[in-house]
Amino acid sequence: MKTKKAWAVILERELYAYFVSPIAYIVMCLFLLASGMLVFSAFFISGRAELRNFFVLLPIVFSFFIPALTMRVFSEEKRSGSYETLLTLPVSIRDIVVGKYLAVLVSSIAMLVPTILYVVTCCIFGSPDAGPIVGGYLGAILLAAAFCAIGIFASAMTKNQIVAFFVAFSMCIVLGFLLNAFAILLPAPLVPFLNFISAASHFESIARGVIDTRDVIYFVSVALGFGVMTVYVLDTAKKG
Repeated sequence: MKTKKAWAVILERELYAYFVSPIAYIVMCLFLLASGMLVFSAFFISGRAELRNFFVLLPIVFSFFIPALTMRVFSEEKRSGSYETLLTLPVSIRDIVVGKYLAVLVSSIAMLVPTILYVVTCCIFGSPDAGPIVGGYLGAILLAAAFCAIGIFASAMTKNQIVAFFVAFSMCIVLGFLLNAFAILLPAPLVPFLNFISAASHFESIARGVIDTRDVIYFVSVALGFGVMTVYVLDTAKKG
């Protein structure tokens, strides 16, 4: 029988620890409450059965909830001393990062699963276009992948969970909202560059149902980039 990869063991451990704690369900309930308000505000106020509000504001919602998931990933273990114990095991820094990253990504995707009920509701009371819905969920997964990588990077930099949360939140909200919001105030030559580095711009493109490989490459690059930086930060700290 094959021995499990180290990252897979860490992934299982992290998922078990997360889903047996009440924090997982509190975060999920709060996420569903926030996202539900976006969906049903359009339904009851505007009289439209659609998910447009949900997907338009999802980068902002994720900017809060994903850092809340990731803030403890390394910070809590560093504070309690269990991270040092983990380093004594025959496992590489890369395996630790991959296992923990995949755990928070799976947890983030799990938050999205109950929102399928919103799709069912919209289909019952309206006739939404399937393209933007499929694109919206694909974009949501890619956005979560990028924000989770930012979150674990922030958590790897400090022992304080609150600091980790605000560092990740700041980076996510800039990429997910502020770059787009302030683009109109900046000189025109800078706008294409801001759109290029803005997660919101790439997410909005996919959420319209237009799957462009450049948008997919953007999110994969952000996830890989912050993943590599996380390995570097932890490896440097270990050698120091």
